Amino acid sequence: MQRWKVNLAVLMIGNFLVMAGMTMIIPFLSLYLQQDLGLTDEHQIGIWAGFIFAANFITAFLFQPIWGKLSDKYGRKMMLLRSGFGMAIVMVLMGFATAPWHLLALRMLNGVISGFTPAAITLVSATTPKDRMGFAMGTLQSGGTAGTILGPFIGGLLADSFGFRPIFYITGALLFLASAISWVMVHESFDRTAAAMKRQVSVFKGFKDLMVIRQLPVLLTITFLIQFAMLSPMPLIPLYVQKLHGTTENLAFYAGFVGSVTGISNMVCAPLLGRLSDRIGPSRILLVSLAGAGIMLIPQAFAESVGQLLAFRFLLGCFLGGLIPTVNSLIRKNTPDGMESRSFGFNSSALSLGNMMGPIVGGALSGFFGIEGLFILSGALLIMTCVWATGALRARQSSKQA
Repeated sequence: MQRWKVNLAVLMIGNFLVMAGMTMIIPFLSLYLQQDLGLTDEHQIGIWAGFIFAANFITAFLFQPIWGKLSDKYGRKMMLLRSGFGMAIVMVLMGFATAPWHLLALRMLNGVISGFTPAAITLVSATTPKDRMGFAMGTLQSGGTAGTILGPFIGGLLADSFGFRPIFYITGALLFLASAISWVMVHESFDRTAAAMKRQVSVFKGFKDLMVIRQLPVLLTITFLIQFAMLSPMPLIPLYVQKLHGTTENLAFYAGFVGSVTGISNMVCAPLLGRLSDRIGPSRILLVSLAGAGIMLIPQAFAESVGQLLAFRFLLGCFLGGLIPTVNSLIRKNTPDGMESRSFGFNSSALSLGNMMGPIVGGALSGFFGIEGLFILSGALLIMTCVWATGALRARQSSKQA
């Protein structure tokens, strides 16, 4: 088996374990605050839960470029292991928290040292033949998506069986396992001596140097807009399911199913669209996927039943499989050798910023437009992003060729 295929297979499994571990705590975070950390006021629980959830993204947004710079200097595998083992320790410590601020501080620390997925993307991109890049990015994405889907489900089951605190220990063990497997089986050809001899520049200078490359500012903006549009209505979807379902019977099941069906179709379609992008070009897949995702968001505002919402969410996931993986392929294609980690670090920051701003802005706008309006606004934003990206990417390409 070729080395790049071994790396891809191992890191896809590692990505699954990391994302499953990271999302296991989602179903019971507010309950953990209430039952184990002593909060009783519902409003206070909501405020703490919101801050604790966002803390990880805030610090990740700030620190990902720094780890990207160090990755170009010391190697991607080292950053992969740093993040994996570090998050394993932090996750176990969360199980010993005795006050909400302990959990907040640890979530912030987790964001500081996080970066397993960006490091995996960089390592795969550096070892994969360029004509197979789309397939590799899609496959890696499918592993993370599968973990994101199954994580809350597994976490809910384990919490019912063992309680809340043991879930943090199990999550830490999964992160440790993913890191150990990567340590043993992933190989990277990285010349540390040559990297050390290169002129080192600051994160800000590195950002300026990369932004001169005409495609990269467009791609980072697209990443932010994708995450912003997709996450804006996300916190309110359970309430929307409750409205469509009409009763409380099996409500949790339907809400969870609506949340996971998009990930299921994403997981299936990402490798297929990645393989297709290797044949016809990632830019075409990206633009079609942007338009398709935007179109599939709008009819969700007019769904009359949970079944209709499920159908539209499933089709949405099919197009989502062609978004972030193709952006990653284009970033690798347009980044000079030796600066890949920085590019993916900045892209990870753009993704974290979208993850953070989307729910905040969506929650603020929901009072004016309702969740139906958020679906329409998010769909319109992705369609406008498609129109803008079509012109921007073509203009950059034409200028590059000239």
